[in-house]
Amino acid sequence: MAEEKKSVKAGIMTALKIALGIVLVIGGIWAIVIWRWDVLALIRGSIGVVILLAGAICFAIAKE
Repeated sequence: MAEEKKSVKAGIMTALKIALGIVLVIGGIWAIVIWRWDVLALIRGSIGVVILLAGAICFAIAKE
């Protein structure tokens, strides 16, 4: 009986986690759609930093 209650509770917790995940994914998609131009500006602004870090990693690998 106690094991059955734990199993049911674990199933409910899993269902709640899945439902929360779905809500957060939908909210994230909605936010990207609403702020798409800001998201694109953020991506464009981070390209330089990514290239800089990639170069630094290449130097670190070449130094070994």
